[in-house]
Amino acid sequence: MPAPPRLAFEGVTKAYGAMRAVDDVTLAIEPGQFVALVGQSGSGKSTLLKTVNRLIEPDAGRVTIDGADVSDGPAPALRRRIGYVFQNVGLFPHLTVAENIAMPQRIGGAPVDVAARLDQVELPRELASRSPAQLSGGQRQRVGLARALAGEAKLLLMDEPFGALDPLTRDALGRRVRGLHDQLGLTTLLVTHDMAEALLLADRVLVMDAGRIVADATPAELLAGRGGSIADALVAVPREQARALAAMDRE
Repeated sequence: MPAPPRLAFEGVTKAYGAMRAVDDVTLAIEPGQFVALVGQSGSGKSTLLKTVNRLIEPDAGRVTIDGADVSDGPAPALRRRIGYVFQNVGLFPHLTVAENIAMPQRIGGAPVDVAARLDQVELPRELASRSPAQLSGGQRQRVGLARALAGEAKLLLMDEPFGALDPLTRDALGRRVRGLHDQLGLTTLLVTHDMAEALLLADRVLVMDAGRIVADATPAELLAGRGGSIADALVAVPREQARALAAMDRE
């Protein structure tokens, strides 16, 4: 089984006019880590993520996977090695579930065992012949995850993948993603605005603000207040919600 890759950003910068969406970011994500990238809207987290699979090209700096610059070679070949899941799923409406999952095979990859992929994301195999329109939002997102993993990618990028889901579906899918990360031996980078989600799922949390990484810590370190003022403000939201719920339970 291939080893999970090391992902690195070296001085990555991306500007839109006078605004620097990503400002000289340098960091490494080690093989097998599950890293959450959090921050308020406009902090640059999605822009940074998209420099990995070249949906966005940086103005300066470089991104490497196992030491190889992602800009070396054609972008489609790079993307076949990376699993990518985003909020709006992006399933092809005119294709069946099975055809969507097998898309990596159709664009030149290895044969895809659709039934096995459905099992991995805990979907019934009989859904294979349905169209995306016949599925719930949570089911469509699971199909998107199955497609992302169908090409045997060892690097998984997730851009707000659970944002449009109801809380129960979101929690179940988050736990499934974490389980697959461990089971398949992946390196995972998850962009989310939900600090509670980041704390519960990730090994390491990066906090972004105004295009820069302002905190890099474990969930335990962040909960202990060792992430700095911006991270503390984000952690305070789920902490206060938990306290309010506990107080209600005692009434």
